[in-house]
Amino acid sequence: MPVPARLPLPLLSFLLLIVTALLSLLLGRYAISPLELLRFLTTLCGVGDMPVERYRLIHSLLIDARAPRMFAGMLVGAGLSVSGAAYQAVFRNPLVSPGLLGVLSGCAFGAALGIICQWQALPIAVLSCVTGLIAVAVGVGIAHLFQTTSILLLVLGGIVANALFTSLLSITQYLADPVDQLPSIVYWLLGSLSAVDRSTLLIIGPVLTVAIVLLSLAGRAIDALSLSDDEALSLGVPVQRIRYGVIVLATLICALTVSLAGMVGWIGLLVPHLARLLVGPGNARLLPVSACLGGAFLLAADGVARSLSAGEIPLGIITELFGAIAFVLVLHRVRRGWL
Repeated sequence: MPVPARLPLPLLSFLLLIVTALLSLLLGRYAISPLELLRFLTTLCGVGDMPVERYRLIHSLLIDARAPRMFAGMLVGAGLSVSGAAYQAVFRNPLVSPGLLGVLSGCAFGAALGIICQWQALPIAVLSCVTGLIAVAVGVGIAHLFQTTSILLLVLGGIVANALFTSLLSITQYLADPVDQLPSIVYWLLGSLSAVDRSTLLIIGPVLTVAIVLLSLAGRAIDALSLSDDEALSLGVPVQRIRYGVIVLATLICALTVSLAGMVGWIGLLVPHLARLLVGPGNARLLPVSACLGGAFLLAADGVARSLSAGEIPLGIITELFGAIAFVLVLHRVRRGWL
């Protein structure tokens, strides 16, 4: 049941994201106190004083290691959540996730191919994004072979694209060096923010941010898709333009997130349901809240992944474990709308 409108839930979800981001900077195997963070920031701005050695250590921890990881986690979580919510609205199915049209398998193939070619992190990320978009284009192209715009044909085209690029991924894994390359491919498929650096983030981050904001602002247009196509057309709503525009934007977001962090599951399926329980089904409020909750959820999962043991646990394992448990907990609240 939606929380009463008098509570500013979008603002509260944004504040939750900010608090989680600050905690991700402070917590870890080497914890930093809030007072020390404040002292570092004043020294950085030239109005405070801090021992040189301590300043260099904190600068290395925060600016070089944790800050890029924190921003990447926020963007990846927000992007997967908002794209998942948009896909669920466009396809009118609460079980739809961002990988429906083949973008995840396409991105995975591109990353594996880049690892085999021994490319650096940024070219691998770009190739991963490009092959993810190609996979979706293949799925949509298959649907248009039948000269129809049916949602069912789009789903079937996505299934074919998924199968095609999954097989290509299997070929690259078979051809990879089992000593050096195959472990890197497997680790990437499990998902992680450990490989994110500032150069990659500076290129992908702004594009991803703009795409997330644009999709979050498209809530009212997406609400029109809840009507049948004939009803929407009779009201003058350009159904096909909105549908394909949302699919393109959500697919681009999903491809960019996968190129940054690898395969991170469950967030695009679970978080929109949590947001829907809080603010209701209206996409004008649902999409921004999903973005904030998704960013907070992924930052929390990343904090667990890098703090739970001496060696970092792949992020995808944490999100799937906690995501599955959380999904079971909310299942009894959302199942009535599925029956």
